[in-house]
Amino acid sequence: MKQIRVTDSLLPGTSAEGDVLTLPAAGGGFLLPDLTKETYRWLNLDMQVLADHAQAFEARFYAEEEAPRVIIRFGLMPDMPAVFALDLNWLDGHVLFPGHRVGTQKVVCHGSRIERNEIRRAELVSMAAAESVRVRFSSVWLDDVPGPLHAPGEEKLIDTFGQYKKKDWPGKIRTEAECSAFLRAESGKAPAYPFADRTAWGGNASEKLTEGTGYFGKIRKDGRWYLTDPEGCAFFSMGPDCVVARCDARIDGLENLLEDLPSREEAPELYGDGRLSFGETERGRGVLFSYERRNLMRAFGKDWDAAWQRLVTGQLIRMGMNTLGNWSDSRLYGKMPYVTSLPEFPSTKQLIFRDFPDVLAKEYRQEAVRCAEALEERRDDPWMIGYFLRNEPAWAFVDKLLIADEVLRNPEPTACREGLIDFLQERYGTAEALSEAWQTRFASFDELQKPIAKASALSERAMADIREFSAFLTDRYMRIPAEACRAADPNHMILGMRWAWISDPLLVTGWDAFDVFSINCYAVDPTPALDQVRKLGVDLPVMIGEFHFGALDAGLPATGLEAVRNQADRARAYRCYVERVAAAPNGVGCHWFQCYDQFALGRFDGENYNIGLFDITLRPYPELCRAVRETAASVYGIMAGEQMPSEDWPVSLPMIAY
Repeated sequence: MKQIRVTDSLLPGTSAEGDVLTLPAAGGGFLLPDLTKETYRWLNLDMQVLADHAQAFEARFYAEEEAPRVIIRFGLMPDMPAVFALDLNWLDGHVLFPGHRVGTQKVVCHGSRIERNEIRRAELVSMAAAESVRVRFSSVWLDDVPGPLHAPGEEKLIDTFGQYKKKDWPGKIRTEAECSAFLRAESGKAPAYPFADRTAWGGNASEKLTEGTGYFGKIRKDGRWYLTDPEGCAFFSMGPDCVVARCDARIDGLENLLEDLPSREEAPELYGDGRLSFGETERGRGVLFSYERRNLMRAFGKDWDAAWQRLVTGQLIRMGMNTLGNWSDSRLYGKMPYVTSLPEFPSTKQLIFRDFPDVLAKEYRQEAVRCAEALEERRDDPWMIGYFLRNEPAWAFVDKLLIADEVLRNPEPTACREGLIDFLQERYGTAEALSEAWQTRFASFDELQKPIAKASALSERAMADIREFSAFLTDRYMRIPAEACRAADPNHMILGMRWAWISDPLLVTGWDAFDVFSINCYAVDPTPALDQVRKLGVDLPVMIGEFHFGALDAGLPATGLEAVRNQADRARAYRCYVERVAAAPNGVGCHWFQCYDQFALGRFDGENYNIGLFDITLRPYPELCRAVRETAASVYGIMAGEQMPSEDWPVSLPMIAY
């Protein structure tokens, strides 16, 4: 064990009073010790955020570049002491979401990789906030083991409805009668679009673009792309992701903080075991709980499920929304149009980097056919708009990643390596010619079987070769599953990959295998992201699979990936964003992430954001939902160039998110 005195190396703007640091709004912290001289595996930080909101932090690791090569981001709840244990093995880039421990929130490893001997500077920094924040660092130390957990304490932080007890806000539920009466009233309302010119699918009945095929499709008209509903009418896809009353509140280790928690034996339908990957921490797969279901059971008893299906589809349709976004409850399909995802994306036993498969292996093609078989069940469903192949591949989070570099770095034998060697042998003919082009020494092409750390850096020719073959592999990654899916389901549109962002132009390679190109875009204005896709040569309609805005005035301790001042500004932000998607020549829809707020102490991976159309008691945020309806009334006029998008911009704040 080696203790670290944080006050010995404070960053500019940071001040200390004992073990409490005041970190400026722009971000502050301290330098970490010279890690090139240390062999310890764990950096342990015993911390407490002395604020009424959560706070995000970053451990940044620099090599020779000006920007950090690796950033490990994590969050902490307000006023809850916790030990964040940073595994320095994460610096090798093998994992994106390593999991979180009791008392801490989501952990994300950004960047590529860095070796210990490459680290020239390391620092612990608070992310920018709306104001300065005070943080107690009780102890910081390097060790061979992760630091011990804090006991969760005795104070109840979550009330019986799932709300955060340490805050008050307009609309907070106080009684069971209040909660139940609202839900019963909402469930009894008819599901009807609030506009006379809507088709049964939510399309624009006033703008028939083509003869209907019985399925959703796409068409270009007057220089812009449209989706069409099964009747051939213009269709702009609007709706929330995650329309599901699921078990998503992560409670293992936190049970003592929850008021009036029923046991699993008393209410088994409110509990679930983690079925998603929770990373590498000792916390394991986790125990999940559903406050949404609990509140529904209060109102509807054993019939809560059927009542919820009527309730939520009616609420969305009456707002003018026409799409169930990704990860929604399949039992709602047919009550509204929907998008979905291929249940399983093909993979291989041997991976190249993170989740990138050995795409030239026969196994990959076989797995693509097997995975596509899942589409056959819904191939004749007219309510399906289309399906995404997958969501946010982990390998693509590394900016400017060249997958062919990773092929040569990976010491395992792969079909991709054999394909790359064949490519180079055909191009250069002899090892001597390759050596000259790459400005290194190869006695034979067999030497390419040995790991090469970063082949693209050897010479300009090496960079060109690696980039060309990376494009080929990226194309195979997308085209092989797309072709298998097209054969299994020729009726529905392939909606692309839902890239987290376009981290390299190579990610658009293979775009012509899709019907729609998809990105997730967390921004105030989506226009630059939509323009980027078009400028990279993608001649397809673009659907945004995720966006949101959050605030701190409704009980949640963190905002989400875009932050504004309050609920009124969430409404303004929504309208400005969606109407700009409609105004873009390739914009055909965007889906809000997500239907319900996240749990204040964290969902399965620790996110705890104010990002719902509805809160955890299933009540709508009135300002936001009013803006949804107003936007739904305007989008078709904006697409046709008859109206201009809103200019009522909100005030943006630094996000509190991890």
